[in-house]
Amino acid sequence: MQSMALWKRILILLVCAWGLVAAAPNLFYGQVERHNDALAAIEAADGVATPELAADRALWPDLLPSALMNLGLDLRGGAHLLAEVRVEEVYKRHIDSLWPQVRDTLRGLGDQVGTIRRADDAPDDVLRVTISNPDGMAAALAAVGALGGTVNTLTGAAEGTLDVTAEGNDIIIQLSEAEKRAIDQRTMQQSLEIIRRRIDEVGTREPTIQRQGQDRILIQVPGIGSAAELKALIGTTAQLTFNAVPPGGRTTDPEADPGPRQVIYPSIDEPGVYYIVEDTPVVTGEELVDAQPSFDQNGRPAVSFRFDTSGARAFGDHTAANIGMQFAIVLDNEVISAPVIQSHIPGGSGIITGNFTVEQSTQLAVLLRAGALPAGMDFLEERTIGPELGADSIEAGRIAVLIGMVGVLLYMVACYGMFGMMANIALTVNIALVVAVLSAIGGTLTLPGIAGIVLTMGMAVDANVLIFERMREELRAGANPRRAVEQGFDRAFSAIMDSNVTGLLTATIMFWLGSGPVRGFALTVGLGILTSMFTAVYVTRLIIETWLAWKRPKTIIV
Repeated sequence: MQSMALWKRILILLVCAWGLVAAAPNLFYGQVERHNDALAAIEAADGVATPELAADRALWPDLLPSALMNLGLDLRGGAHLLAEVRVEEVYKRHIDSLWPQVRDTLRGLGDQVGTIRRADDAPDDVLRVTISNPDGMAAALAAVGALGGTVNTLTGAAEGTLDVTAEGNDIIIQLSEAEKRAIDQRTMQQSLEIIRRRIDEVGTREPTIQRQGQDRILIQVPGIGSAAELKALIGTTAQLTFNAVPPGGRTTDPEADPGPRQVIYPSIDEPGVYYIVEDTPVVTGEELVDAQPSFDQNGRPAVSFRFDTSGARAFGDHTAANIGMQFAIVLDNEVISAPVIQSHIPGGSGIITGNFTVEQSTQLAVLLRAGALPAGMDFLEERTIGPELGADSIEAGRIAVLIGMVGVLLYMVACYGMFGMMANIALTVNIALVVAVLSAIGGTLTLPGIAGIVLTMGMAVDANVLIFERMREELRAGANPRRAVEQGFDRAFSAIMDSNVTGLLTATIMFWLGSGPVRGFALTVGLGILTSMFTAVYVTRLIIETWLAWKRPKTIIV
C-alpha cells in the first residue's frame, strides 16, 4: 500500500483543524454575537468604546474566529410582511410629467388648435387636454402622439408607450398597456432593490426579500423586534422633491387654499409655517446619485447631494430662470428647507440645510442614498415571530441532531467495530466542517437546514459503508491488511463519486429554483455532500493509514 504523501497529510490536518476552530464560536452563540455587535459599534464610533461595549467585546478573544451562522426566521424570530405595491401611483406621476411636454408642444401649434387647458376632473391615469379649435385636432393628435416612445413586448415586437385619442374638443392621453406592463416591472424591481438596501443599511442578517405575483413583495427579517419596527424601516419612503414656490407661497394659515396644481406642506423647522408649492416637482429624489452628511458654511449639520445628468440639467435650468424666487426641498410631504435662489446653480450639486443634529443628517443621507420607493405600499399580512418559537425549534433541532448522530455512531461501531469508530471521528469532523463553512460564507441556518444536517450525517457514512464492504471483499479474497485497505478506497471511489455527484446536482437545482426553507435545506445538503466526500475519502483514510503504520497488524476485522 502506497502511503499518502506528506503534503496531503498536512493539508488534510489543516483543513480539519480549521473546521473545528471555525465551528467553535457557534457553541457560544450568544456571547460571540454580543462580541461581534460590540466590535461593529466601536468601529462605527471611530474606535471609542463605552464600558458596556468593552465588556461585551471581552466576551470572546479577538484572536479567535468569530464568524457565526445566521439563524433564519424560524429559529431566531423576527418579522414577516407581505406588501402590495400601489403601481397606479406611478402611472399618475408619468401622466403628470407628460403635461409640461404636451402643453409646450400644443403651444407651438397655437394657430391651429387655439387655446389649451388641462381638465381637472380626469382620472389619475388619464391626461385630458381641451383645445378651443377642434379643426386642429388632427395636427394636435399627431404632435402629441410623437411625444411617446416605444417599448418592447414579450413577443419582441415594439409597441407605442402612449394611446392618444380624441373625444370632442378633448385630447385623451393614456399610457398603453405595454407601457403599463413595463412600468410595473420597473416599479417592482426598484421597490425590491430599495427595500433590500434599506434593510441592509441597518445591518440585519440574511433578510428574505422576494417578489410574489404581479405586485406583491414578501419581506422576512430575522432578529428584528417586531413587524411594526420593520414597517417603520421600509415605510420611511424618503420621498425627496424640489418644488417651485409661487410668490406669496409662505403662509401661517394651515387652511390656505392652494391654486390649481398646487399643494400645501408644513415646514419642519418653522412651527406654524406652511408652504404652498407647485404639485409637479422640478427634480425628484429618483435623480439623486449621492447624498452624504456634511456641514454648512456655519458649521451646522447638513446633507450634501448630487444629481444625475438629467436632474442636474433640470435643476440648473430652474435656478437660472428663477433667481430671487424661493424653492422648497420637500421630504415626505414636509418642507425641510425653503431657500431663495441667489444665483444659477450648475453642475447638479448642492446642500440641504436645516435644524439637523449630526444623527439626523446622517440618517437623512442614508435614506436618500437608499432611494425613494417608487410607489406606496399596503401591508396585507404582518406577523411578529417571537424568539420563543425559535428557541423551541433550536432545541428540537438539537435533539434531532443528537439522536441522529448517536444512532449513526452506534450503527457504525456495531457493524464495523474499530473501523466504525474511525469513520465516526471523520463524521464528527464532517459536521464541524459544515458548520464552519456556513459560518464563513454567512449562510443561514433554518429548521429545514437542520433537517439537511441530520440527513447529511446519514449520507456521510454511506461512503464509508461502500469502502468497508469493499475491504471485506478484498480480505475474503486473501489480500493482506494494507492491500485490502488500499483496494477498498480505490475501487469504491467511482461509486462514491457517482452517488455524490447526483446528490449534489439535485441540491444545486433545489437551491437555484427554490426559495426560503427549500434553499436552506438545499444549502446544508449540498455542503454536507462536499464535506462528506472529503472526510470519508481522505480523513478516514488518513486515520486508518496512521493506525496501520503504528500497529502493523497481521490481520484486521472489518
